[in-house]
Amino acid sequence: MINYRKGGTRINNDKNTSISYFKKIVKEFSEQRDWDQFHNAKELTTGIVTESSELLQHFRFKSYQQVDDMFDDPKLREEISEEISDVLFFLIRLAQKYDIDLTTEFNNKMSKNKKKYPIDKVKGSNKRHSEY
Repeated sequence: MINYRKGGTRINNDKNTSISYFKKIVKEFSEQRDWDQFHNAKELTTGIVTESSELLQHFRFKSYQQVDDMFDDPKLREEISEEISDVLFFLIRLAQKYDIDLTTEFNNKMSKNKKKYPIDKVKGSNKRHSEY
């Protein structure tokens, strides 16, 4: 089992952690609990939506300033971070279970987005691609 923290210090951070590391962690965690039987595409995508909704609950009916201020409150920041981590868990698990290379797919999607949202048409605009 990989330690998530060592002596109170994080072993990894965003600067030195790979997606394959995340896939290994969620695979080990899930297999040790015999959860493969429950982790099909439908249940994992349901988990993504459910956890995303729990994340959204923190921001619902808040002004932009209130939202920004939430990140200065250690307790609220931790709650929000935990919900983000829950979304990430289900997303990584889905990719891990179905052998989706997130880096490749992300790069492919960004290439499509560059064509769909050309800078000269969308810079500073929040219009959808169908509106320009």
